[in-house]
Amino acid sequence: MANIKSAKKRIKQSEKRRLINLNRRTSLKTSIKKLLKAIEAKEDSEEIKLLFKDAQRYLARAKGKNLIHRNTAARKTSRLSKRVAQAVK
Repeated sequence: MANIKSAKKRIKQSEKRRLINLNRRTSLKTSIKKLLKAIEAKEDSEEIKLLFKDAQRYLARAKGKNLIHRNTAARKTSRLSKRVAQAVK
């Protein structure tokens, strides 16, 4: 356990950030899973487009917050858009 006041504060801040990052990462994964499930179930194209827009938003936000690497976000967005394009045809 930390003895110095600044170290104690740092521990509290780190835990707070960890929980925020965990929440964001969970939301990101959930939005992607919802989109993939809708594609598998062959839902209507409007629903798929809305879910894709939502997933894209979460990916961009995670990239901006340095939660995931920018190339990872680009790769995931690209692969999802490819699947959406095939499903919406």
